[in-house]
Amino acid sequence: MNTLKVGDKVPSFSAKDQDGNTIKLEDYSGKKLVVFFYPKASTPGCTAEACNLRDNYKELQSEGYELIGVSADSEKRQAKFKEKYEFPFPLLADEDHTVINAFGVWGLKKFMGREYDGIHRKTFVVDGDGIVAKVIDKVKTKDHAAQLLD
Repeated sequence: MNTLKVGDKVPSFSAKDQDGNTIKLEDYSGKKLVVFFYPKASTPGCTAEACNLRDNYKELQSEGYELIGVSADSEKRQAKFKEKYEFPFPLLADEDHTVINAFGVWGLKKFMGREYDGIHRKTFVVDGDGIVAKVIDKVKTKDHAAQLLD
C-alpha cells in the first residue's frame, strides 16, 4: 500500500458521487480539499465521523475547506447515507477503487483477529495545487473536525 504522504502530488482522479455526477480533482483547484476515506456507509464509526464533519461544516468552510467523502459503496448506498444524515458534501461511490488506489488507502486490515483487505480510515488535506498538505492516520470519528481545524 503506497499511501500518499505530505508533499506528494495527488494523481488526477474522477469518480461519480451519490447522484451520478462526475467529481474531479480539478474541480477543487485553488481550494483546500479534505478527502476523507471511510470503510462503509451507514456503519457506526463512519456515521459518527461524517456527522461530526457535517456538524462543523460551516466552520470548516469558513477556514476555506471543501469536503469529499469516499468509500467503495454504490451510488445508491451513498445517496441513502447522505440523505439520511443530510450531509452537505458529496460522497464518492468509488466502486472501482480509482480514488482509493490514487491515495493508497486500500490494504490489509485486522479486526477481531481476522485479516482482510479493506479501506483504511484516513483523511487527506490537499492544497490548491493538488499537493498533500496533511494526513490524518488516526481519525477520531467523534471529533474529526477538530483534527482538521487544529
